[in-house]
Amino acid sequence: MGLACERIEFLLYSNRMRTAISIPEDVFRSAEELAERLGISRSELYSKAVSQLVAKHRDATVTARLNDVYGPGGEDSSLESGTADLQYRSLSRNP
Repeated sequence: MGLACERIEFLLYSNRMRTAISIPEDVFRSAEELAERLGISRSELYSKAVSQLVAKHRDATVTARLNDVYGPGGEDSSLESGTADLQYRSLSRNP
């Protein structure tokens, strides 16, 4: 293996965090089966699952903040009728 490949391998490996978690046995077994079916490592499966959960909650936080601003009792985000009419007409001309 060349020096460049060894360096890349080190950088990829060193960017990982190790952790220990406790999960119910049935969840563990289901995760093992899924990882095998998908052809990925257990670490990759858990990493993807946590990433998706974090993203989902990040999106929910953004949505909640927007709802606070534009929801009932919040800022009025509607267009004036003349502006809305111009926007509608410009959209109907575009294919």
